[in-house]
Amino acid sequence: MKNLCQISTLLWLVLVLLFAAQPVGAAIPANVSSDSPTSPLCLPGQPTSQIFDCQSLGPVAYLDQLNSQGISLPRNPLPAVLIDPAFSELPYNYVRLADNDTPIFSTLDEAMANQNPYRIIPAGFKFATFVDYYQGSGNARHYMIEPGMWIRGGSTNGRAVLSPFTGMVFAGTPAHQFGWVLYQTESQTSPGQDAGQLTGHVLNRYEIIEVYRTETSNNSTWVMIGPEEWIEKSKTALVYPAFTPPQGVTNGRWIEINLHEQTISVYQENRLVFASLTSTGIPGWWTRPGLFQITQKLESTPMSGAFEADRSDYYYLEDVPWTMYFDEARALHGAYWHNYFGYEQSHGCVNLSPGDSHWLFLWANVGDYVYVWDPSGETPTDPSLYTAGGA
Repeated sequence: MKNLCQISTLLWLVLVLLFAAQPVGAAIPANVSSDSPTSPLCLPGQPTSQIFDCQSLGPVAYLDQLNSQGISLPRNPLPAVLIDPAFSELPYNYVRLADNDTPIFSTLDEAMANQNPYRIIPAGFKFATFVDYYQGSGNARHYMIEPGMWIRGGSTNGRAVLSPFTGMVFAGTPAHQFGWVLYQTESQTSPGQDAGQLTGHVLNRYEIIEVYRTETSNNSTWVMIGPEEWIEKSKTALVYPAFTPPQGVTNGRWIEINLHEQTISVYQENRLVFASLTSTGIPGWWTRPGLFQITQKLESTPMSGAFEADRSDYYYLEDVPWTMYFDEARALHGAYWHNYFGYEQSHGCVNLSPGDSHWLFLWANVGDYVYVWDPSGETPTDPSLYTAGGA
């Protein structure tokens, strides 16, 4: 009798353990929906379609929300690398000349004595290249701009400092917009001047960003650059990747200038291969919209001119590097005299950093298309408003 009682107890224990070991899902009645609080949560990283009965809540819901905005975690970088810094090196030494008239002398002695100038470079915005210099007394440094031709030290404002900025070379076309920060700003958690809290993330000039959403709040446009991270659109310059060529381009190869964004993008076989910032024409000396072709390539060339009647805007620039003309006197070229890429600066030319212009010069051929456009529609297209253009 005692053995029978022990056997009966063991059987009940086995039955209890068997029922306790059943999967949680098997214990849910058939009439309970997958949205029931008793359903298990879906697992991050596993498609919900592979799970018989789970709730898309918590981490999975957050990841789904990010995926719908084009953001994946961990974040995938742009398929791009910066240009080799060696592209920014130039075979010239530049010195800025004083704004007033600059006398040129045929001997060092005459330059030091400030006597008998050989010629005068008129007042204006001026840079010259030099091949040698003589350190005089004190801080006076006299520059030889060509064999036998000298500028006295008091006629200069120091050597030019080249911009180290460069764009990116791409292995593929990104699926969304990207660009650069134009000046230092701190992101916030939501769009709008008074909407979000500051994140503590300070972005500096020329920092690269990706854009996943755009919203307008109180007449200002904001871009989302990461999860719950927004900055004002006006503080950026963006590239809108093109997936089809402009009308008239039939070979899948073109250079695109976005006047509103002040960006340049380059396409080969209908695929983005390069992008960067640029500086195009200021109002009144706009870079003309349209489809053009490169007509001439010059490793360097002098540029000078004036557009005002009193010649108050005269400029004189020696050895402008990596120049490619595409619309009368308008050209793509390197600009060694400023570091304001992302802002309008020129008399109609497309200014690029020395490194960017060098890369583009090696890539481009005479006959390649240059597509200039303004998505805002603010740049006039009336031909009567345009001169031949200039630097």
